[in-house]
Amino acid sequence: MYHKEKSIQIKNSASALYNNLSVLRIAPRRLTYFTVVHANVVNMVSASWDGLNYSHRQLQSKEPNVATSTSLIMQAAFCVLPSRDLLVITSQKGIQMYESDGSIMVYWHALDTPETPTAQAVFARGISAVWENYICVGISSGAILVFDVPSKGSNITLSEVLEEHKESITDVASECSGSQECIADLVSADDGGNLCVWKSGEEFQLLNKIPGFDMTCSSVKLWKGTVVAGYGTGQIRLYEAVTGILHAEVSAHARWIYSLDIAPFSGLLLSAAEDSLVRVWHLTVTPETNSVEIAHLHNECVTDTQICGAKFCDGDGYAFAVTGYDLSEIIRYTQS
Repeated sequence: MYHKEKSIQIKNSASALYNNLSVLRIAPRRLTYFTVVHANVVNMVSASWDGLNYSHRQLQSKEPNVATSTSLIMQAAFCVLPSRDLLVITSQKGIQMYESDGSIMVYWHALDTPETPTAQAVFARGISAVWENYICVGISSGAILVFDVPSKGSNITLSEVLEEHKESITDVASECSGSQECIADLVSADDGGNLCVWKSGEEFQLLNKIPGFDMTCSSVKLWKGTVVAGYGTGQIRLYEAVTGILHAEVSAHARWIYSLDIAPFSGLLLSAAEDSLVRVWHLTVTPETNSVEIAHLHNECVTDTQICGAKFCDGDGYAFAVTGYDLSEIIRYTQS
């Protein structure tokens, strides 16, 4: 179903972080941007669709009034809003927002760090654009920061703090199907496997809490009102977002899941884990019977690689890309 394409070389290897790959497709310019985190650097590659041209950029973890920052980066993710695309980088010190090509930093938000070191680490992780003008970012205290983003310029403001989780946020995802009928449009996950389902707006509303079972939910997605959650057990669970009903449970991987992704137009689901496997599944939602089905379609073994990022490169799932710990390349697969 898929075959391996030529890999894209990156300047540094990928760190062992959840969801350590982000992809942005720029159709008018026939380009795709990729970002991969290595320690305190984000490796950014711009690749032309014909595979002939690549340009590289490295973004450092930044702090105001500090020449070089040693702050470790936790995640880099593209956020697509109707009026603009931004690249959001989270670290132990704060949250940086850049224009999508990485050229200009438009916003910096410092995290509250205790003056005396505590047992609790401080960091931000879990990034998602939601609705027309919000970007949500999770932090280690369990709070979710909601930023109001104007259609242009740098007048980004912190509009709300959602305090429902008690453990560190691992991932945040918005409804990706584009459907206006879905009540829930944001889901957040934490280190204890707990999920919170939200409705965005001028004031965010908590719609549902789906309890965890003391096992980290490392990656989460929301598609057509269905929450797709990947866990440290290697399991994938499918919940109805608003009611929390468990539709399906799959023992998908032998080890810790690091990344999930959904191709919204086709319902293809990508899962990647420490067991060196990337699997492609197909989700079917039948509103009439209120049922959700998952079927296995394909898998690829990336030999001797602890996979830490996997993303579709387009909305149909025609191609996907994979990163692995200590690997200085982005591996690509395309449908045959």
